[in-house]
Amino acid sequence: MIREKSMLVGKKPVVVVGSINIDLVANTERIPVEGETVAGKGFQIHPGGKGANQAVAVAKLGYPVSMIGCLGDDTFGEQLRSHLESAGVDVAGVATVPGSSGVAVILVADKGENCIVITPGANARLTPHDLDKNIEIIRSAGLVLTQLEIPIETVSHLATICSREGVPLILDPAPARELPAELMKQIAWLTPNETEAEFFIRNANGGHDAKDPVATARMLMAQGMRGVVLKLGARGAYLASAAGLTQFLESFPVEAVDTTAAGDAFNGAFATALLMNIGPVESARFAAAAAAVSVTRVGAQPSMPSMSEVEQMLNGAAKNKENGNR
Repeated sequence: MIREKSMLVGKKPVVVVGSINIDLVANTERIPVEGETVAGKGFQIHPGGKGANQAVAVAKLGYPVSMIGCLGDDTFGEQLRSHLESAGVDVAGVATVPGSSGVAVILVADKGENCIVITPGANARLTPHDLDKNIEIIRSAGLVLTQLEIPIETVSHLATICSREGVPLILDPAPARELPAELMKQIAWLTPNETEAEFFIRNANGGHDAKDPVATARMLMAQGMRGVVLKLGARGAYLASAAGLTQFLESFPVEAVDTTAAGDAFNGAFATALLMNIGPVESARFAAAAAAVSVTRVGAQPSMPSMSEVEQMLNGAAKNKENGNR
């Protein structure tokens, strides 16, 4: 059923506005503490960036997707553009600017944990003017998906455009930073992980923690957005909306190899499913299955699943539940 809906001709695309990076990934037994040196066990170079990851996540599900972003005029920029094109992403809105492309240095531990340092490079050059130049791409969107690895003034301008044009906006608030109050009111869905959610409610309510997803979602909703999806990792996900939706979803049990870009897999799949008109709860369940598949593989974009792989995860979970109820 999901496959048939996803392959309908003429569907409005997901438009992703965000970062495009090269990922330099080192594998190690554990994440070092401050001042510590640990031995690496492997090294890889992968295409990445939260924006590009999410665009590729949509494309690998077989759904149309366009990207707006900036690349440097370096060798990495050429490689990253080529990879996006080969993945099926429309890159007409991706500009090339003088200087380096974005770079992310990622450490991945044996149990799948990771830590990341990002140097924005060309991503910092994505301006409101670039959005105005690509206004027809934004107008064509079924929804727009963005993150916070590009300048905040660009994100704010994007929110204004989406509000004016009647295009729903999904914001993945990573890395977490203070956001203008008006921006929060223009968001259709905010999709923070636990760390990001804690940042926003701590700044809003003097030290409250994010252990209670119901209270956390309520506090985030009070800031004006129409919907919240809390990505809770192994605990699952929690949805709330201004329309009265409240739903907790269990995670899909898998053995994690690398959690890098699991949230990006979730966001890309959530956006895709929403445009397949299967409803927010089922869209989030679909997204959780996509994220579960992604953590069983190494890398960011290389870990993004196909539609058939997500369907297999969903079907396997349904069979396990059915057998458990017998």
